[in-house]
Amino acid sequence: MWKDDVLAHPVTPYEERRRAIEAEPLPENIGALIDAAAAEAGDRVLWNFFDSGETITYEAMRTRVNGLARALVRLGITKGTHVGVMLPNIAAFPLTWLALGRIGAVMLPINPGYRPREIAHVMNTAEAEWVVAHADTRAVLDTARAEGLVSLPAERMILLGGDIPPGGHDWEALAATPAERFEPPAPVGHDDLLNIQFTSGTSGFPKGCMLSQRYWISSGKVNAFRDGRRFSRILASTPFFYMDPQWLLLMTLYQRGTLFVAARQSTSRFSGWLKEHGIEFCLLPWVLHGMAPQPHDADNRVIRANIYGCPRDLHAGLEARFDLNAREAFGMTEIGPAMFAPIERPDKVGSGSCGVPCPFRECRIVDEAGTPLPPGEIGELQIRGPGIMLGYYNNPAATAEVLRDGWFSTGDLFRCDEEGFYTIVGRKKDMIRRSAENIAAREVETVLTAAPGVAEVAVVGVPDALRGEEVKAYLKLREGLAPGPDVLAAVIATAEAGLAPFKVPRFYAFVEEFPRTASLKIAKPQITAGVADLRAGAWDRVSGAWVSGETA
Repeated sequence: MWKDDVLAHPVTPYEERRRAIEAEPLPENIGALIDAAAAEAGDRVLWNFFDSGETITYEAMRTRVNGLARALVRLGITKGTHVGVMLPNIAAFPLTWLALGRIGAVMLPINPGYRPREIAHVMNTAEAEWVVAHADTRAVLDTARAEGLVSLPAERMILLGGDIPPGGHDWEALAATPAERFEPPAPVGHDDLLNIQFTSGTSGFPKGCMLSQRYWISSGKVNAFRDGRRFSRILASTPFFYMDPQWLLLMTLYQRGTLFVAARQSTSRFSGWLKEHGIEFCLLPWVLHGMAPQPHDADNRVIRANIYGCPRDLHAGLEARFDLNAREAFGMTEIGPAMFAPIERPDKVGSGSCGVPCPFRECRIVDEAGTPLPPGEIGELQIRGPGIMLGYYNNPAATAEVLRDGWFSTGDLFRCDEEGFYTIVGRKKDMIRRSAENIAAREVETVLTAAPGVAEVAVVGVPDALRGEEVKAYLKLREGLAPGPDVLAAVIATAEAGLAPFKVPRFYAFVEEFPRTASLKIAKPQITAGVADLRAGAWDRVSGAWVSGETA
């Protein structure tokens, strides 16, 4: 098997790799990383947007970024200028980001699928001074401006495709003239801001994380070298406004490889992409387990796949089905990569562990008072290290809540074993309180996801006069399956076999699809928003009947 062949090749022990990564100086800034990569890999293809056919070499990227940066400076975009970027997955997105990085300007990534209110939240919170938009996404931006939600004159708009309004600027014209050299208007260093990257917003309004040049440079380096392997063909299947394709691009620059970029995420096409493009590194969505098997699933050359939050009972099966090394990792917008399971540790597959701390990161588990806990104890995960976020932009209260003495409080409950491997237990704020017992929604979701026919699960608390809260499970079934009594019975049986009686959900509801964040996580607040009675329309395990009323 290919994944076994990969493991047969020895690697330097992780602690040695970690020390080497931390000891080697980082590039001075994004521009220096671009120059070094282009000098070494000039004629190689840097990226391939395979749905549109857009490709570029390292050297052509360097000179085009330089030319675009010069044109943006002539417009008045300089160090520290805040620029909203609302583009689909096309080459203009990374070209714009890298040009802003060379200047020392700040990118505010905006989801092209946002509605006017959401665009206004991002642009106003982050104090956008300019915006780069695509013809396909411009209508909603124009609506936000017409409704007075966003105050941005046409003279501060850079548009790609379609008609350019009077005073506006044509992105294609700005990017049309390559330049051999570019000198930034002011020095750009590690601690200068590069992104105001908004969180996915799984709870409350998204917050703008202030991410420095160091954050991105170190994130790319850590992901490129932590396994001691060579990844020459890397897949980015999620939108560039989300952080993953950004660090995957920087990882590619360090590896002098090629980034293969999808126009949009697709679980049905994912394994086909791995085969067609000879991918060696990817982020594997564990929800692929819910897709019907395809003949080519195991026909790939993946050396390592990162997998995030995979239910432990599904992990080994996914590795076997796709014949690759899928290793857990953990990170957040605020901190970048935080921990990972080394590729040489197949014994951790299915353990539920997120791994050990990445280079440049320290982790610890603390109690409610902030006192470090010994191995085996459950508490909140805190992380620190050079390059974590500088804070939440325009939100000092939220910043003070999570950043203390250099430590970032994640809000996640973890435990650490004697070997230094960390395992997530659940979210501090995603707990259900039933009859004085705390139930971690994540634990229940992990057990139920392994039930026959189940693809994904979201567990929430239902107000209850007697017990405070009861547990409700929303179930999405695997492709081709329909809800029915046999499926429901199997889910309940799985819950009863794997959970203490008080954790077994009382209520069950089926959904065709979950609302999702920009990073494709299940957006739980949207599931329950505006629902007066969460019991209505659900199966009640205790009464053995469907609760009357509108479907929850």
